[in-house]
Amino acid sequence: MGDTVKNRESYFDNAKFILIILVVFGHVIRSFIDDNEFMLNVYKFVYTFHMPAFILISGFFAKGYNKKGYVQKIFKKLIIPYLIFQGIYSVYYFLVESESALAVNPLDPHWSLWFLMSLFFWNLFLFAYTKLDKRAAILVAIALGVGIGYVDSASNYLSVSRTFVFFPLFLVGFYLDKSHFKRLTGVKVRLASISMLMAVFAAYFFMDFDYEWLFGSKPYSQFGGVGMEDGVIRLGFYTLTFVLTFSFLSLIPKSRFFFTHWGTRTFYVYLLHGFIVRSFRNSEALEWLKDYQSVTLIVLLSVLLTFILSTNAVKTVTQPIIELKATNLRKFFKNREEKVQYR
Repeated sequence: MGDTVKNRESYFDNAKFILIILVVFGHVIRSFIDDNEFMLNVYKFVYTFHMPAFILISGFFAKGYNKKGYVQKIFKKLIIPYLIFQGIYSVYYFLVESESALAVNPLDPHWSLWFLMSLFFWNLFLFAYTKLDKRAAILVAIALGVGIGYVDSASNYLSVSRTFVFFPLFLVGFYLDKSHFKRLTGVKVRLASISMLMAVFAAYFFMDFDYEWLFGSKPYSQFGGVGMEDGVIRLGFYTLTFVLTFSFLSLIPKSRFFFTHWGTRTFYVYLLHGFIVRSFRNSEALEWLKDYQSVTLIVLLSVLLTFILSTNAVKTVTQPIIELKATNLRKFFKNREEKVQYR
């Protein structure tokens, strides 16, 4: 029994660590997709499920939403770091990327910070949606996710569009329990999942669509004329996203590995990697890497960056602005004092 529980917990940490590598990979490979069809299809393939899988797992861990102090806890965990990094990104864009003016707008998330704002709202949505029947709640969430595309004013502001578009994944994750994931990792399901992932990846070479559909951040009007077919397209992407998300999650190992613990530090990697990736995009190293056009090299670079940002050293230095505490820093100085006394 103990091993089973341990393995299940390892499963989620393994999933989160592999997913954060894919997040970093997706941001790194973005610079190579304009002139390389293979990399473009890899990019589309990864974006079909990597953030949806993250969102689904986040929903799974939101089951304590109605406990006393939960809202205050997630506000401190999500919104305060969001505001801090909004400010840091604003300064970064102004000083490093030479923006014409220092613009600080807390309601318009910079780059990947949308996830923090949306995650906060998704947790709040549970208070209303859980009053409905499960199936009804999911259907309403999907209907609103489709409908929000017809609202031209719904875009990146307050992360409104993504909040509604991706909420069905969060809600489904909330309704899942560990037994669902156990069934998901069965041998037959894994074999079917491998076949599905390979089939969709191959199909992407014959499917011509704007990859920004996968971002969920823009109204339908941004993709051309608005009609009923746009809602059908989003429903199609919902189907594809759910299928690939569960297919991916079925392949996650349940045992504990050397990287499992780093799955608890994905928040650090998510918040910090953007500065490095954006600096890379503006460096000569990008031009050097473009000469090779190697997905393998980009994967290795993404893994290396993820490993570095998951280390104790990075956590020690950045914990005060990410978690608003300095436990690692206190341990560091305490250990130094003990070593000095021992000597």
